[in-house]
Amino acid sequence: MTEATTVLQALPHALPTCGNARIALFAMRRMGAHGLGDARASHTMFTAFGEDFRRPLVLMRALMADLASASAGQIAIAHCCCARMTPAEFALVTILARVETAPETARFLMADLLGIRRVDGVLASAAAVAAAFADAGRPVTR
Repeated sequence: MTEATTVLQALPHALPTCGNARIALFAMRRMGAHGLGDARASHTMFTAFGEDFRRPLVLMRALMADLASASAGQIAIAHCCCARMTPAEFALVTILARVETAPETARFLMADLLGIRRVDGVLASAAAVAAAFADAGRPVTR
């Protein structure tokens, strides 16, 4: 097995084409790896949302805390500069993109990601993040 094959197995998904999804992914990666108070995640949100950055930032922090506390296992994230996504990251971006338009799909993805049946609280956090991005004119699409 070559190194390229191993990388493609661990990171099977390309980055999303949506710039807003990339912002969300970067913030999730930074907070997941460096904590909810990560300065680079905060700066990215400030740069993207301007003076209205607080709502999406606080809601992203809440989502990350909910994911960490509700998950039955580990959620794999890649390094923040990685040019591909893990299956878990792909699921999270898909959840943010579909939580309003296809809630049942988002529910099944969240349950699969977390390994639990009752995902209503975490799904509500994801919906709040998606709404904050959309209300700021930056809807997350895939």
